[in-house]
Amino acid sequence: MAEITAAAVKQLREKTGAGMMECKKALTESDGDEEKAINILRERGLASAKKREGRIASEGIVGSYIHMGGKVGVLVELNCETDFVARGEEFSQLVKDIAMHIAAAEPRYVSREEIPAEVLDKERDIARKQAMNDPKNANKPEQVIEKIVEGRMNKFYEETVLVDQPFVKAPEKTVGELVTEKVSKTGERIAVRRFTRYKMGEGLERRNEDFGSEVASMLG
Repeated sequence: MAEITAAAVKQLREKTGAGMMECKKALTESDGDEEKAINILRERGLASAKKREGRIASEGIVGSYIHMGGKVGVLVELNCETDFVARGEEFSQLVKDIAMHIAAAEPRYVSREEIPAEVLDKERDIARKQAMNDPKNANKPEQVIEKIVEGRMNKFYEETVLVDQPFVKAPEKTVGELVTEKVSKTGERIAVRRFTRYKMGEGLERRNEDFGSEVASMLG
């Protein structure tokens, strides 16, 4: 099995426009052969998305999802190119699915590009220190440590970046792959522009009281 490097994944992504995870899977299936990987992506309707990247997606829907009896709420804006697609049942369902996913998975960013540089630097520093402090890695060379760090960073992306998260209703695909599937079906560029997740009481200080002591004091 050929080693799939980050550089190979990036190069395939630049050539096809498919998502990072789709490119990595295609390269894995093709044992590192780029041409075969491109064919795999084309057969799945993923490579053609590249042609639509430059188009303007100015139509769409702002959808919502409320969960747990009003304890969690989500607003998400999903864009497409035409009002015709935006009014379609399939597009509306996609908005609902993404809003529900956000409520459940709690992403912090839409894409990796949104993550502030200082946040990335901090996470990478933590990942490196964790790897260096692990006794199992004591005698491992620097390149191995780097791979461990990249693995932990990928885990960070899966936990915090919407398009990198496994879709809650079908964990075998990411939210990014779900959107790409719809791009292939509609023939239009579709993109999550932004979202907001609300949780009841989040950010408020909660009173930490000993109820038993309070009752005792009231009784004298």
